[in-house]
Amino acid sequence: MSDSLTYADADAAVTATSSYGYLRRPVETEGWRSWFFTVDHKKIGLMYGVTAMLFFVIGGLEASLIRLQLAQPEGTVLSADKYNQMFTMHATTMVFLFVMPMAAAFANYFIPLQIGARDVAFPRLNALSFWVFIFGGVFLNTSWFLGGGADGGWFMYAPNSDTPFSPSNGVDFWGLGLQIVGIASLVGAINLITTVLNMRAPGMSLMKMPIFTWMAFVTQMLLLFAIPVITVALFLLMFQRSYDATFFSVEEGADPLLWQHLFWIFGHPEVYIIVLPSFGIVSEVLPVFSKKPLFGYPFVVFSGAAIGFVGWGVWAHHMFASGLGPVSVAVFSVSTMAIAVPTGVKIINWTLTMWGGKLWYTTAMLFAIGLIVNFTIGGLSGVTHAVAPSDTQQTDTYYIVAHFHYVIFGGGVLGLFSGLYYWWPKMHGKCLNERLGKWNFWLMMIGMNMTFGPMHIIGLQGQPRRMYQWTENRAGEGFFNIGFWNLVSTIGTFILGVGILVFLYNAIFQHRKEPLAPLDPWDARSLEWLTTNPPKPHNFDRTPTVHALDEVFHRKYEDIGQGDEHEYVQRATLEELMLEEEANADPHIHLPAPSYWPIVLAFALPVMAYGVIYTTWLIVLGAVIAIGAMFGWALEPADAEDSDFDPPAEGGTAASKELANV
Repeated sequence: MSDSLTYADADAAVTATSSYGYLRRPVETEGWRSWFFTVDHKKIGLMYGVTAMLFFVIGGLEASLIRLQLAQPEGTVLSADKYNQMFTMHATTMVFLFVMPMAAAFANYFIPLQIGARDVAFPRLNALSFWVFIFGGVFLNTSWFLGGGADGGWFMYAPNSDTPFSPSNGVDFWGLGLQIVGIASLVGAINLITTVLNMRAPGMSLMKMPIFTWMAFVTQMLLLFAIPVITVALFLLMFQRSYDATFFSVEEGADPLLWQHLFWIFGHPEVYIIVLPSFGIVSEVLPVFSKKPLFGYPFVVFSGAAIGFVGWGVWAHHMFASGLGPVSVAVFSVSTMAIAVPTGVKIINWTLTMWGGKLWYTTAMLFAIGLIVNFTIGGLSGVTHAVAPSDTQQTDTYYIVAHFHYVIFGGGVLGLFSGLYYWWPKMHGKCLNERLGKWNFWLMMIGMNMTFGPMHIIGLQGQPRRMYQWTENRAGEGFFNIGFWNLVSTIGTFILGVGILVFLYNAIFQHRKEPLAPLDPWDARSLEWLTTNPPKPHNFDRTPTVHALDEVFHRKYEDIGQGDEHEYVQRATLEELMLEEEANADPHIHLPAPSYWPIVLAFALPVMAYGVIYTTWLIVLGAVIAIGAMFGWALEPADAEDSDFDPPAEGGTAASKELANV
C-alpha cells in the first residue's frame, strides 16, 4: 500500500518527537490522536459501531415519545408539529444513522479479516467515510436546536416538503444531512468493493468467500447504484427550497410523483441494504452453533445476489395509491411476488442448516433464530402488498408500520445483535455475559412483538400512521379496540427499551468483569478467527493461503469419512494453528500510516451545508477548507519519517525482536 509503514515501526511509535507540520503524518499509536487520525479498518469499524449505537439511543428516545403520545386518547405529550418532527427524525435516525452505519461497522471490521487482507484497499478513504458519516449525523441533529427537526416523514413526499408546507429549516437540514451521509456510504462502497475484488488471500475464489463477505459485497453494490439516485432527488429538493427551482411544483407544470419515483427507486433497494448484512451474519452464526456447514452455500450466495438484482424492480408497490395505472400496477405486483422467492430460499437454507445439527443456544444463536422467525412474519405481511387492492387499503396505515418494523427490526437489527454477541470476543478479547445476553434477547423479542404486532390490528382498523391523536369515539369496541392495542404497543416499546439497556450495561460495564475469552470460544469456521483476539494491528502474521470454504474449520478438522459420508476428527486446535502462523510470520509487514486529512476534508462538508441554509460565505469557507484538505491529502508523504518517532527502547520492541528472529 502507498500509505504504509512497517509493523515494527508502528510498534515503536508510541510517542511523537515532533509537532505536526503542514504535511507531516501523525504517528501516535496510543491516546485519542491514535483514534482520530487512524486509518486502521478495525479502529474505524469500532468507531462506526459506537457512533451508531449512540444514534440508536437517540432514535429510541424519539420512538418512546411517539408511543407515549399515542398511549392514551387525545395525548398531549407532543404537539402536532413536534409529533411530525419526531416520527420523521426517528425513522431517519434509525435507517441512516443506526442500521446502515452499524452494518458498515461490521463490514469495515470483518471483510479484510475474512478475506485474509491486512487492511482495505484505500485506508484514508475509509477514514474519510467514517468522519463524513459522523459530521453528517451531527449536522442533521443540530436542526433540533436551530428551528426544529424535519417534519415531512422519512420519505419527504412533495409537495409537503416544499417551503409553503414546511417553512422551517428542518427539511433543509434533512436534505443536506442525507447528502453528506450519502457521500460516506458511496465512498465506503467503492472502497469495500475494490477490497473484495482485489485483496482476497491467495486461493480464495469468490465461491470460497464467507457468506457475510458475500452479503456485504452485494450490499455495497446496491449502495453504489442506489445512493446516486437519492442524491439526485435531494439535490432537486435543495434547489427547490433554497434557490426557488420548480422541480415538484404542479402550478409550474411539474409532477410531484417524480420525487416518489426517485425516492423509492432508492428506497426499496435500501430495505435490502439494511437486511442483507444481517442475513450474512446469521449465515455465519447458524453453522457455528449448529455444528455443521451452511446448507446450500451456493443457493445462499445466488439468492442474495438475486435479492439485490430483483430489488430494483419493485419500487412502485409503494405507489399503488398514486394512480400509476393498471399495467404498472400489474407489473410491480408480479415483481413484488417474485422477490419473495430468493428470500424464501434463504429461510429454507437456514432452517435446514439447523435441522439435525447439535444446536448450541448461545445468545448469538438465539438472536439468529429470532431473525428467522420475525423476518418471516414481516415477509408474509409484505407479500400482501403484492396484491394491489390489499396494498391500496393498507397504504398510510399502521399496518405498513408493522410490516416495515418486522422487516427492519426483526430482520436487520436482530441480526446485528447476533453479530455483536458472536464477534465480541474477536473484537475485544472477552465474551459478553451470556446470562445478561439471554435477558437482553427475551426482553427485546417480547418487547418487539408487543410493540409492532398490535400495529397490524390498529392499521387494519384504519389508524393512519401520521395521526398524532386518537379519540375514544374512534377507538372502537371489543378485541379490535385501537385504544387497548395502542397501550399494549406503548408498553412493548418500554420493554424493548429495557432490553436495549441490558445490552448497554452488558457491553459497557459487565464486559469488563468477564475473564479473557479463549482464542476459539465458539469453535468457529471462517478466516477472521485465524488471528489473535482482538486482532493484531497487521491482522495476520502470515498472509493465509486458502484451500477451502470454511478454511479455519478444515485446518482444525480432518474428514476421515468414506464416500459421501463425512466424519470429522480434530487434528489441531486454533492455538496450535496460531503458533504455526507466528513461527512462519512474514518478514516485512506493512501497515497503513495515519493521516489527519480525512477529518479535515469531512469537516468542510457541514460547513458548506450550513452555508446553503444561512449565508454564502460559509459555502466559500467550506470550499476553501475542502480544497486545502484535498491538496494536503494529495501531497502528503507516503510514509511517516523515521525521525518522527522516538527511538525504541534498548534492545528493541517485542515486535521488532519477533521480526528479527524470523
